[in-house]
Amino acid sequence: MYELKVVTQFAAAHRLDNFYGKCEALHGHNWKVEIFVTAASLDEAGLVLDFGKIKSRAKEVLDEIDHTFLNELPAFQHQNPSSENLARYLFERLSSALNDQRVTVSRIAVWESDHTSAAYFLP
Repeated sequence: MYELKVVTQFAAAHRLDNFYGKCEALHGHNWKVEIFVTAASLDEAGLVLDFGKIKSRAKEVLDEIDHTFLNELPAFQHQNPSSENLARYLFERLSSALNDQRVTVSRIAVWESDHTSAAYFLP
């Protein structure tokens, strides 16, 4: 099995309802996003996928949420934009943009600080 990783970032604000701590107040992060893509075989060029394609699709998705108030986005109208939910949201969006018969987005990790992250993946 082959695995690629692309690291990118975006900035956004959020607040966590029912948290009962500092994070219930409006605050922001410079989020780091790790995108993991896997394939059991390589293409005719000897690649899992062109890194440029991963970066391009990630940019399209992240541009929609960069410098926004995440709580106001339709995806987070009925759930907190926690790191966990954000990781799942990005996993679903990037999977629909990148997955094919050979290539699969296998995991998305979202870092809200240098020391804390959440990941979403399918077993």
